[in-house]
Amino acid sequence: MRKRILFMGTPSYATVIFKSLLESSYELIGLFTQADKKVGRKQILCSPNIKQYCLDDKINIPIYQPLKLMNNQEAYLQIKELKPDFILVAAYGQILPKSILELATCINLHASLLPKYRGASPIQQAILNDDKYTGVTSMLMEEGLDTGDILGFSYLSLEQNMESPEVFEKLSHIAAKLTIQTLDNYDNIKPKKQNNSLSSLCKKIKKENGEVSFKDAKILYQKYKAYSSWPGVFLSSGLKLKEITLIDNNSINKEGEILEIQKEYIKVGCLKGTLLIKTIQAPSKKALCSSLYIKGKRLSLKDLLQ
Repeated sequence: MRKRILFMGTPSYATVIFKSLLESSYELIGLFTQADKKVGRKQILCSPNIKQYCLDDKINIPIYQPLKLMNNQEAYLQIKELKPDFILVAAYGQILPKSILELATCINLHASLLPKYRGASPIQQAILNDDKYTGVTSMLMEEGLDTGDILGFSYLSLEQNMESPEVFEKLSHIAAKLTIQTLDNYDNIKPKKQNNSLSSLCKKIKKENGEVSFKDAKILYQKYKAYSSWPGVFLSSGLKLKEITLIDNNSINKEGEILEIQKEYIKVGCLKGTLLIKTIQAPSKKALCSSLYIKGKRLSLKDLLQ
């Protein structure tokens, strides 16, 4: 008899895992995802990535979008009636209450090598900290935040120029394989307790996290890579910096000094280090090639970008 899987997930990371389950021998009996949200200036109502995939590919599966799971008797009864053997969670965006955790074996596919980086933004945190590798952990879920016993993990080497979208994409495929491996071998796996003394918590990213200065080139570059999807990086003036490359992290310069101007980029000095910037976007304006932007602002060599 095929094992019954209830899946909970929201972004593309979850969608890739979901696809692997559709192609497996397991029976997908339902999908829980976040509610549709209004996006952009026109506030267009958009479905989560995983729901849109189901609609586009005409996946015949019940979809549930409760605003919350905590103290939600309706959601509890919906899950109970589905009678899942496993509840698989991947970047769902909500905490599962004890009542739901007790309905089936709950497994989370967390995009970090636990116990490091528990919480909402493990991929971005690994990039910010310039880690040499990251990965995915499959873990049993309990009431604590990402504190459950480890079932398995897979590694990913972080190359110097990897930005968060690329890391998300690579980890989603790693997580998809790990999901099937975990389910296939579940009866023979001996769960391993996490070492809580090695844990750290990463919080949900806010727009203000993207503000940067030209004090340290390496720090700015790590923020750029971590936040390239959202919120991006920007100066206190609101000026957005895009397509950035770290040139060095040793030179000493004036903060924001324009050191070189070429047709396709400019080089900007930091108190420590130098950056190459290809694209700049002023508040409420279209993005421009950095050399065109400074030309329009009548800035030249040794002037300050701010």
